Amino acid sequence: MAMKQQRTARLEERIEELRAEIDGIIDARVARIASESPGVPAGVIRNLLTARAPSCRCAQYIELCSRETKAPD
Repeated sequence: MAMKQQRTARLEERIEELRAEIDGIIDARVARIASESPGVPAGVIRNLLTARAPSCRCAQYIELCSRETKAPD
């Protein structure tokens, strides 16, 4: 039972680390676009970037990367 709790805790830690990393990537993209789009609030830009996968950061990251390879923002 203790081993399962350790694995679960470790998985939760990895998920939190991954979410933080993805947030950083999205924040960097938002900052880049905001610098090119004066007057547009960062929250609006973030919503536009993540709208296709709003509930899951991993899906947001995958969607963002797939759009990056197809065309620039």
